[in-house]
Amino acid sequence: MPLLEIIQTHQITASIRLDESTAEQIDQYASFLHASADEVVDKALAYVFAKDREFQEFLRTPAAARATQSLRIRRAPQNGVSAESVANPVKPAKAVEAASELRPRS
Repeated sequence: MPLLEIIQTHQITASIRLDESTAEQIDQYASFLHASADEVVDKALAYVFAKDREFQEFLRTPAAARATQSLRIRRAPQNGVSAESVANPVKPAKAVEAASELRPRS
């Protein structure tokens, strides 16, 4: 049995809008953890999703499968095919990139 277990995840890039104070705290928390802002947002959301019992119950309903996708997802070209020409629907996001360009830096 191997000593390490490597779990490969499929990550996507998505843009979201944040309150300026929230974006600043994400940067501060990332600095505190010596991690990236992406990792902070991803792990924070995963934590909330896992701890919210009502949300976990909702996920077991048919309504969860019909949830409207609202993230603005940027897809990289695959095998020379442009992202716009890919006909497959986008799956729910696994990672979210806080769009720091949406807020001015001091």
